[in-house]
Amino acid sequence: MTEVKALGKWKKSANLRVGFLYLLPSIILFAVFLFYPMIRTIYLSFYLTDQNGNAAVNVGFENYSYLLTSPAFLNSMKATGLFVLYTVPIGIIIALFFALLANEKLKGIGFFRTMYSSTMGISVAASSVIWLFLFHPSVGLFNRVLLSLNLPQVQWLLDPEWALLSIAISTIWMNTGFSFLILLGGLQNIDEHLYESSRIDGAGYFYRLRRITIPMLSPTLFFIITISLINAFQTFGQIDILTKGGPSQSTNLIVYSIYREAFINYQFGTASAQAVILFIIILFVTILQFKLLEKKVHYQ
Repeated sequence: MTEVKALGKWKKSANLRVGFLYLLPSIILFAVFLFYPMIRTIYLSFYLTDQNGNAAVNVGFENYSYLLTSPAFLNSMKATGLFVLYTVPIGIIIALFFALLANEKLKGIGFFRTMYSSTMGISVAASSVIWLFLFHPSVGLFNRVLLSLNLPQVQWLLDPEWALLSIAISTIWMNTGFSFLILLGGLQNIDEHLYESSRIDGAGYFYRLRRITIPMLSPTLFFIITISLINAFQTFGQIDILTKGGPSQSTNLIVYSIYREAFINYQFGTASAQAVILFIIILFVTILQFKLLEKKVHYQ
């Protein structure tokens, strides 16, 4: 009996060792590219650093207190919050609208599905260059349309009142393809028998949309909302190419502020503190979503 127990323990430990060996490459990758940078960032946030990013003087929480009273950082927080409010709800509504259209069984609908999801195949850099020409104050398409309608031209990327909105418009266009594709997949997984039963009962389109489509699509919507919020807080590429955080810091979102503080001003301590604050904000928003929205998710 003792030998059987010993053999069982040996087999169990052997399975654990084999499992650990399979996981070892992933553990190494996570340790090098995720855990170490995170720990290093938290560590540097309590220090003043030299130009090489090495910790020089321990200042405790002074970097955080400085940021929380800094008008520039508070402006970045405000700009980031507005940017999230502009892009996430509108982007999801547009993607859902296109997904509902593309889910209809119509001749040639495959072409429109390809068109709606085509933005996924374009990089942020290429998309930003396209929008840079569209927003150009003299030769851009948008101002030419306004000119043809005898309307005043807009300095899209040069006016502080329009710059953030312009970045939001381009970001919505860039992100719609991904959200559309995921939502379309969710719609196609809904059991068709539910719609057939509702049609027999005489239910109209909007009743089916409210009572069947949205509840059955809620897990996919919850996923898209979570991912979209995280991506919105981490927006960088289009800011760097289109506005460089300007004009008058109106588009200086937190991620771009971190980049400028670290790699232009060489203030790695305050940049690390900003990164930690951003991490806490994203973590808080994500937890809040799970607390408030997951209760309304209908799992089949």
